[in-house]
Amino acid sequence: MDLGIKGRRAAVAAASAGLGYASAAALAAEGALVTICGSDSGRAAAAADRLGPDARWLRADVADPDGAAEFVEKAAALMGGLDILVVNGPGPPPGTIAQTPPEAYQAAIERSLLAVVRMSLAALPVMREAGWGRIVAITSLGARQPYPNLALSNTARAGATGFLRTLAREVAADGITVNSVQPGLHRTERVTQVYGERPPLGDVPAGRLGEPAELGAVVAFLCSAHAGYLTGAALPVDGGAYQALL
Repeated sequence: MDLGIKGRRAAVAAASAGLGYASAAALAAEGALVTICGSDSGRAAAAADRLGPDARWLRADVADPDGAAEFVEKAAALMGGLDILVVNGPGPPPGTIAQTPPEAYQAAIERSLLAVVRMSLAALPVMREAGWGRIVAITSLGARQPYPNLALSNTARAGATGFLRTLAREVAADGITVNSVQPGLHRTERVTQVYGERPPLGDVPAGRLGEPAELGAVVAFLCSAHAGYLTGAALPVDGGAYQALL
């Protein structure tokens, strides 16, 4: 299927590796002009090289209060506009509620909620002017069904989901869609960091880890010309895990 986004300008946050990189790769394969960011210049530059000669990169830490909005603004300036924004970022540290002091929640909210707010709001002016835009955030299945040992992430990402669904209603008439994908257990550094080399797959009907490219393909479709009437969704991409918990 031709997704109808050839030549569209896409900013993909935290895309040096993992699900962010997979999303950028899926968009680049559809002919979108992609600008990515990472907090490590070397990794970001190498990732952009793998994406192809038209891909660009910026150094930005989107977990930083200033870095999130600055990435979107600089990417739009670099590409001469912005049609697509994929919101992504590093998750908070793992831990149970009993292990997590109250003061740790502020940092998690900055990292996984307010960064989403800042990036999304920074994209709106240019998208509104164009009368077309796609915002897709990579969050977590934990926003829907809390994961053990991820108290901070479960809390902050649930707030991000509420923000995104509220924003979707407010900008739909401007030609802008706002959706999120909620990955389950995918083959990423983050999953290894939290669960080790043998993540628990007992509640995953598919019986395997998801591949990052599988989530990237879903993100690309949500950014496509065909998804203009799909907004406000929070879509699990989890091998059936959420349904298994009902």
